[in-house]
Amino acid sequence: MEEAKEIGTLIATASKLDLDETGSTFNLVGYSDADYEGHLVDRKSTTAMTHTNVTTDQLALLSLKSQIISDPFHYLNESWSPATSVCHWVGVTCGSRHQRVKFLNLSNMALTGKIPCELGNLTFLVFLNLGSNNFHGNLPREMARLHRLKVLDLSFNSFSGEVPSYLAFNSLDGQIPKEIGDVEYLRNLNLYGNNLIGSIPPSLMNASRLETLDLSRNLLQGNISEGIGNLHNLNFLSKQDNHLTGSIPFTIFNISKIKVLALTKNSLSGDLPNGLCNDLTILKELYLSYNKFHGRMPTILSNCSQLQMLSLSYNEFNGPIQSEIGKLSNLQELYLGYNHFTGIIPLELGNLVNLMELDMGVLNGKWRNQSEGKETPKLESVLFAKESLLFSHIGGRREL
Repeated sequence: MEEAKEIGTLIATASKLDLDETGSTFNLVGYSDADYEGHLVDRKSTTAMTHTNVTTDQLALLSLKSQIISDPFHYLNESWSPATSVCHWVGVTCGSRHQRVKFLNLSNMALTGKIPCELGNLTFLVFLNLGSNNFHGNLPREMARLHRLKVLDLSFNSFSGEVPSYLAFNSLDGQIPKEIGDVEYLRNLNLYGNNLIGSIPPSLMNASRLETLDLSRNLLQGNISEGIGNLHNLNFLSKQDNHLTGSIPFTIFNISKIKVLALTKNSLSGDLPNGLCNDLTILKELYLSYNKFHGRMPTILSNCSQLQMLSLSYNEFNGPIQSEIGKLSNLQELYLGYNHFTGIIPLELGNLVNLMELDMGVLNGKWRNQSEGKETPKLESVLFAKESLLFSHIGGRREL
C-alpha cells in the first residue's frame, strides 16, 4: 500500500520513531499489540475481540465524519463507507496483528468541522495528524484515552479554549485522575496556529518523553514553568507569538538535547544567565527577539559551538556586544538590532566565516566602530569582503 508507506515515512521523519517494514505494513519496533494491551490475549477470543474493536474504531471514525461540515475534495465522503474495511479508508493505517487503527493522517484536506468525543475510542492510535484544516471548537476530554499516542499534530486549525489538561501527565497534586488517564508515549505535540487561551498546564512538564513541543501562534498567557527542565528529551521547543510573561526559568538551559529554542514575540523579561551555553552544546537555533529581556549579553557563548542562528533583536539588552560571538564559527544568521548596546562592535565578528545574514538594525545606545574615526570603517570592510554574506544591515548612531 503506497499510502501506508508514505505515512510510515512521514512518521519516521517527523517523530524519529523506529519502524519495521514487513511487506506493505509498518510496525513500531519494540511494541507489540500485546504490549499495548498490557496483558496476554487469549487466542480463542482473539477473533471475536478483534471484530468488536474494529467495529469500535469504525464507529469512532464515522462519528468524526458526521462532524465534518465541509469536505470539498470528497476525501471522506467517497472513501469512509461502512461497506469497506476501516483499514482501507483514506488516511487510515491499521496495525497488522489486530487490525486496529494506529495511524490517522487527515492533514491538508481542507476539512471543516469539530472533533467528536468518540475519537477517544481509537485506543490503539499512535499517530494523529489533523494539521492544516479548519477544525474548530474545544478538544474533547475523551482524547485522554489515547494512551499510546506518540505524535499529535493539530497545527494550523482554529481550535479554541484552554490547552487541555489531559495533555498533561499528572494533576497538580501529583495524582493521575482516572477520567483523564495519561498519554505516556507522546513524543510530538504540535498545537501551532490555533486560538488557545489561558496558561500552559504545569503538569505538562512531566511529559518526559516529549521530543517536540510547539505551542506557537496562540493566545497563551502566564509564565513558563520551572518544570520545563523535566523535559530532558526535548530537541525542539517553540512557544513563539503568544502573551507569555516573566523570566525564562534557568532550568530550560539544562535541556542538553535541545537544538531549537524559540520564544520570539512574547513579553518575557529578565536577564539571560552567563552560563546559558554550558549545557546547550548542540543548540543550533536560538530565537529570543521581540521580548523585554534586559541586562548584558551572556559572556560565555563559545560552548554553543553548533549555533547557526542567534536572534536577540528588539529587546532591552545593554552593555557591550560580546566578542565571544566571533568564536561561533557555525553561525549563519545574527540579529542584534534595536537594543541598547554600547561600546565597540567587536572586530571578532569578522571571524564568522559562515555568516550569511547580519542585522545590527538600530543600536539605540551609543556605540562606536573599532576603526576609531577612519573614513573606511574596518568592520564593514571585513564583513562585506565575505562571499558568504547575503544580507547586512549595520546602522545606528556612532560615537567616533
